[in-house]
Amino acid sequence: MSTRTPNGLDKLGLENIGNVYYNLSYNELQAHEVNKNECKISSTGTAMCDTGIFTGRSPKDKYFVDQAPSNEHISWGKINKKIDKEKFETLYDLTKKQLSNSDIYVMDVYAGASSESRRSVRFISQVAWQAHFVKNMFIRPTDEELDTFEPDFVVYNACKTVNEDYEAMGLNSDVYVCFNVEENISIIGGTWYGGEMKKGIFSMMNYWLPLEGKLSMHCSANVGEEGDVALFFGLSGTGKTTLSTDPHRALIGDDEHGWDSNGIFNFEGGCYAKVINLDEKSEPEIFGAIRKDALLENVVHDEVGNVDYDDVSKTQNTRVSYPIEHTDNHKEDLQAGHPKNIVFLSYDAFCVLPPVSKLNKEQAMYYFLSGYTAKVAGTERGITEPVTAFSACFGEAFLPLHPTAYAKLLGEKIDKHNVNVYLVNTGLNGAGKRMSIKDTRACINGILNGSILDAEFDTLPIFDLHFPKKLEGITDNSILNPEATWKDKDKMIDTLTHLAQEFIKNFERYNDNGSEFDYSSAGPKL
Repeated sequence: MSTRTPNGLDKLGLENIGNVYYNLSYNELQAHEVNKNECKISSTGTAMCDTGIFTGRSPKDKYFVDQAPSNEHISWGKINKKIDKEKFETLYDLTKKQLSNSDIYVMDVYAGASSESRRSVRFISQVAWQAHFVKNMFIRPTDEELDTFEPDFVVYNACKTVNEDYEAMGLNSDVYVCFNVEENISIIGGTWYGGEMKKGIFSMMNYWLPLEGKLSMHCSANVGEEGDVALFFGLSGTGKTTLSTDPHRALIGDDEHGWDSNGIFNFEGGCYAKVINLDEKSEPEIFGAIRKDALLENVVHDEVGNVDYDDVSKTQNTRVSYPIEHTDNHKEDLQAGHPKNIVFLSYDAFCVLPPVSKLNKEQAMYYFLSGYTAKVAGTERGITEPVTAFSACFGEAFLPLHPTAYAKLLGEKIDKHNVNVYLVNTGLNGAGKRMSIKDTRACINGILNGSILDAEFDTLPIFDLHFPKKLEGITDNSILNPEATWKDKDKMIDTLTHLAQEFIKNFERYNDNGSEFDYSSAGPKL
């Protein structure tokens, strides 16, 4: 076991600390996981853990301390809720009490591959698999870097404690995920879900970087052999991870990135993919990454560790985290130049959006701020008809600042670097059939190799979206035109009108942000 100890242990505010397990190796972590009965080992050598009653994030329990100067920048509301300093200190004391008088795992890592923009982050927990998760998901410093490592931000994960006084404190539940921007501290209690740590740091990067004139993004990214970078924005289920994992292009990252003066860089050092209904044939890269050092969450398996990826009895949000090195073709330094193409991925369950559309600058701003996808009937309890889902900048749950702050930076960078922007529908067509991965790949290939720019375009009514009439590799070019896939043209127009109304209604929230962000004219018109 490593005998290295972290710098500044006395500054953590913990008492009577037992053993300090500092930046353990994967072998050491797996031994702890097994010996403490935290994990089972799958037939492929992968650790498998359960995250308890919480198999996803707890967004209603996320708070920022209401204090200057951060309260002047934070966009307060349902996403970013206030907690006063006194209540935070009460929870902070509760957190430190839980982590005191015990063994702890300390992981020192980086968020951000760019030396110009990265942050040094320290995670403290009492659970070996949570340290494993952090090791997978963030950038691992060298031994030399650890010698002088000083954290910019500290995350205290006291998942084993709960706040029994939450009602008296006026909070949502006994779970808490709190951020003190001025003190550079985050505290977690009551939930074991590892994603809280990942998305918590993402939220902080989304606070820090835009204030420095750098764009933070909820997107995946890859780069071609000639250095052409592509970004893929999309909400869960739209194919962001699948489409960015390309054997012919190096993966920069699958989820969180920054865009500074040098170009695109990954915030993380690993990938976090859904594995529900995972199939080796359709997603061989992800399937192949599930081996030793990866970490599976909440999967169902038999006695010898064979995983049933189709079993949703624990949750539909089954996941795997793995170091990006498990991806055969990845960019080793996790960064590249400025992007040539940006793709917005939407799952349209209303069957009316084209498989691929070329956007102008104004449309790019509109669809970025809209962040559209749809939930299809049967995916969640109570959903019997398609339901629109709008998430600003394709990641509203993680944006401490107002969405227009990110949109402004995106627009500036699109102009400066002459970036092409596209809207790709990975959802349904008029026949009720989902776009095949093969056809979606053909659309993406046309974008990446530039052949789509040579195509003849047609226009979708109401939305004024321009889509190609033909693309190489498409099984049947008629599917590029939504109208051609509908038998009842009147019903198609009615559905298109309904979806347009949903877009217009959602975009009304930006009407009070001045003419600088008046991009409603780039959206659908009725």
